[in-house]
Amino acid sequence: MNGFVLLIRLSLSIVFAVAGIAKLLDRAGSRRSLREFGVPAVLAPPLAIALPLAELGCAFALVRGAWAWWGAVGSLALLGIFVAAIAVNLARGRTPDCHCFGKLHAEPVGWTTVARNAALALLAAIVVAQGAGNTGPGFVTWLTSLSGTQAMFLVLGAGLVALAAFVMMVLVQLLAQNGRLMLRVEALEAKLGGRTEPTSEPGLPVNSEAPSFSLSGLDGIPVSLEALRAFGKPLLLLFSDTGCSACEEILPDVARWQREHSDRLIVIPISRGDLQVNKAKAVQHRLENVLLQENREVADAYNAQGTPSAVLVKDGLIASPLAAGPDAIRDLVFRTTLPPAVKKGDVAPALQLRDLDGNQMAVATGSTGRRRVLLFWNPSCGFCNAMLTDLKSWERTRSRHAPELVVVSAGSVEANRELGLRSPVLLDPTFGAGEVFGATGTPSAVAIDEEGRVASEVGVGAPAVLALLGARVDKGVAA
Repeated sequence: MNGFVLLIRLSLSIVFAVAGIAKLLDRAGSRRSLREFGVPAVLAPPLAIALPLAELGCAFALVRGAWAWWGAVGSLALLGIFVAAIAVNLARGRTPDCHCFGKLHAEPVGWTTVARNAALALLAAIVVAQGAGNTGPGFVTWLTSLSGTQAMFLVLGAGLVALAAFVMMVLVQLLAQNGRLMLRVEALEAKLGGRTEPTSEPGLPVNSEAPSFSLSGLDGIPVSLEALRAFGKPLLLLFSDTGCSACEEILPDVARWQREHSDRLIVIPISRGDLQVNKAKAVQHRLENVLLQENREVADAYNAQGTPSAVLVKDGLIASPLAAGPDAIRDLVFRTTLPPAVKKGDVAPALQLRDLDGNQMAVATGSTGRRRVLLFWNPSCGFCNAMLTDLKSWERTRSRHAPELVVVSAGSVEANRELGLRSPVLLDPTFGAGEVFGATGTPSAVAIDEEGRVASEVGVGAPAVLALLGARVDKGVAA
């Protein structure tokens, strides 16, 4: 019996160790999953760390003879919480991603997930039922009791299992991300001039005819390109896959675009894979108009080799280059849905950009009800760098009546983090927000009043920017 209990303990220890490490390596995904399960946003970040640490603690305790019973108790408690949380969400008709093993395995929960966790809980209960002093020897003690031949076969078998698991994991990841990786490699080669022979750009030429198609929706009703064109709005065809982690990342944005831009853009997710899995994801993220291709017939027709990728179709013609990857797709949608340019006295448009942590934030309006200054910036701009010291000084010494500063910047996340600004920085690589507010260069700024209206002309150069912030402008400040 002791050997059977030890086998159960080792199995549970491996499961919890893999789950804990995978979650720690993908804390952003863990936070997102916790929020989808109904955990308040303020509690998600600490729980995204505490949960995998608790799993690792149980994994470690299970291999120690003296601690094994307590490790089993902790495992049973965690599994009980998991089963209850999943069952409650399923009862409410919600199917969030379990994110049980981080990026290694994430899929919408179902009753099979409940059954799997219940089976693990049963194993933990068997160990608990043995009592604190009867859970078998520690793993190290058991190993030292084996003969040389037994130990050799054990090590060999464990090595083969680990190698097989590693190879399978690598193959799955390579197959799932191969298309996207190839697109990125091609883009990098083009940027560095490393191509030795000409190759075609991804996607179809702009202004070429969009290939026709007819696909079934999740309800089984066929939908054609011609039927979608009849709505008279531009179409965003977004190619995704249920096994693609980057696709999963962008699905909440896709649902938001469908809600917020329905008056000027129709977003059509084109996925493939199991119908029930796609239905679960559509319900989880509140997606609409999801179409299913059998394999990759429509994606291939549009020369979309990787996922996620997207292309704009207008009046039956290709209206944009193929956007590959979440960031490129977000930029395409942002540019496509930009409102008309505004001037002083106009209501500021409801634009949203991502901050340096990847969170969506309103550009022109906030919850504070305070006057806001939008500063249009570029980390590689010499004039911006010349006023950086003065800007930081204003941040340190600002009064409580000073306006709220929001920096709308080009450049990478890393380049903007290196600035060391205390104010929120929103990324606008295409300078679309600047164009809407009339900014033609950097640094420049515009004020938004407490009622959300544009309250100034665009101020260009450091003195004008600092004046809008209410800072003292020294004579030597760069223009």
